[in-house]
Amino acid sequence: MSEEAMTIEGLQEELIKEREHSAELLAGWQRAKADYSNLIKENDNRAKEMMEWANTAFMSEIIPVYSHFKTALKHIPEDQQQEGWVKGVMFIGKQFSDFLNKYGIKEIPTVGEKFDHNIHEAVTHEEKDDFAEDVIFEEVQPGYMLNDKLLSPAKVKVAK
Repeated sequence: MSEEAMTIEGLQEELIKEREHSAELLAGWQRAKADYSNLIKENDNRAKEMMEWANTAFMSEIIPVYSHFKTALKHIPEDQQQEGWVKGVMFIGKQFSDFLNKYGIKEIPTVGEKFDHNIHEAVTHEEKDDFAEDVIFEEVQPGYMLNDKLLSPAKVKVAK
């Protein structure tokens, strides 16, 4: 074989080895890129979960205040319902409600609904002619959900 042929064969072998090495490097780079992309997604999910947890903790502190506020509004005498100060207080209640809705807090439906142990807490079961069995006839304390997660169950009275 001529020297020229050996050089061509040597170059061809070297080229094949370099192509294989390039393919290995490309595969490694692609794996690293996929790993990095997965890491970014995991970090984004973790940050979202932390934000949801912080939001839940914060809202859990606010809910009792709102609940007591609503209870206080129920005790305003009927003859004072049209007073200016009462309308102002009612407006504050509406703003409070709008604030909670803005952040995904929804009040759990109660009166007239079928009792659901996942979202309601029965404080009593009583005979009620006007209501079917296992239907809520009175709300004792409202319950709340945050983005389909239970913050606090509604305390209710249930017909038996």
